[in-house]
Amino acid sequence: MDLPEHVTIVEVGPRDGLQNEPGVVPTDVKVAFVDRLARTGLSVVEATSFVSPRWVPQLADAAEVLADIERVEHVRYPVLVPNERGLERALEADVAEVAVFGAASEAFSAKNLNRTIDESLEMFRPVVARARDAGLRVRGYVSTVCGCPYQGEVPVADVVRMTVAMLELGCDEISLGDTIGVGAPGQVQDLLAAVTAEAPVQRLAVHMHDTYGQGLANTLAAFEAGVTIADSAAGGLGGCPYAPGAKGNLATEDLVYALHGSGVTTGVDLDALVDATAWMAQQLGRPPVSRVAEAMLAKRER
Repeated sequence: MDLPEHVTIVEVGPRDGLQNEPGVVPTDVKVAFVDRLARTGLSVVEATSFVSPRWVPQLADAAEVLADIERVEHVRYPVLVPNERGLERALEADVAEVAVFGAASEAFSAKNLNRTIDESLEMFRPVVARARDAGLRVRGYVSTVCGCPYQGEVPVADVVRMTVAMLELGCDEISLGDTIGVGAPGQVQDLLAAVTAEAPVQRLAVHMHDTYGQGLANTLAAFEAGVTIADSAAGGLGGCPYAPGAKGNLATEDLVYALHGSGVTTGVDLDALVDATAWMAQQLGRPPVSRVAEAMLAKRER
């Protein structure tokens, strides 16, 4: 495989992984989870989201989580902000990096944001501008790049248009998300060929869900296409509400194991990562869905 020498992993477990948990996870558990992940060698841990507590009660304690984590030098702690109010709350919490969340699917944008794609871009415009003026790094999420739960197929041209538009707004990096996990490696590479014809590959990341068991293959396919940044969640946390039975995000330890075994460096201590995954699984009262975590934990018990 033609893979990069080094890749950056964006750990999204504390935000994307926990936001759909049915039971409220205590604040101190979230804080400890972020702290444990930050000590594994991960350089980016998405800590929380300043979305309205009415829409995502699980993350109502965003400010408290950020106030209580023990920040590790050289680790970035981005947060998701849905709008200007969310940005204001994030600025009050003294964040250094934010992310905005859009979609390449008109149907998904209407259902999730109650806006057309163009209207969502106009909503993001002042958020990105204010964040940049405040000296913050800004990430943009483009979801449903491989398919939509409402409209089905998403035209590649719409993915390209949304990616370019968010870069033009001022986003430093765009994460392309297979929100319902329906993509396949060839599709991912074809999509990236179209996107990178209009946008620098160095500013792209991928965010692959594992609904059909393709998350790792799709991420490796993206790395072969020149991407060097990928999102994942410790323990495979993060079931998708739009895809019944979905297994959630690609598990970080599965990704790290595959990369290390292929000679790619990540800076992550796999044993420490599995420790963090096992600890969080205990807090949630269920085993991790990660194959690597399952295998390594079983080996330790021998």
